[in-house]
Amino acid sequence: MFDDDQEPLPAGELALQTIAMPADANFNGDIFGGWLVSQMDLAGAVSARKVARGRVATVAIDSMAFLRPVPIGSVISCHTQLLDVGRSSMKILVEVWITDHNDHRAKVTEGQFTFVAIDETGRTRPVPKDNCA
Repeated sequence: MFDDDQEPLPAGELALQTIAMPADANFNGDIFGGWLVSQMDLAGAVSARKVARGRVATVAIDSMAFLRPVPIGSVISCHTQLLDVGRSSMKILVEVWITDHNDHRAKVTEGQFTFVAIDETGRTRPVPKDNCA
């Protein structure tokens, strides 16, 4: 049964985890949004490669929403969830949660990334259907 007092949890599985470092921050000590998007793209690619069983490329990022700043030193956890699979494409939800110096956890952003499976020449190829849940 759902408990209304229960804290929300990340959707999907942990695909990437790293630490927000000073080189990736602005003068206020907050992490650049572009750096965070690059981490999300890497996490989505990790998941898409599993589904595609090989090389993938990012073709679109939809519905980005930044909810709060990310301070230096936060542990960044990117969670992914497969939303849809087409002939060669995969739509993946990427949520980013941080854990701060006091072990408080919070969702900071999410976005929908679309990847396509590609062959060794960079042309699209079908996603193996037996690998789609």
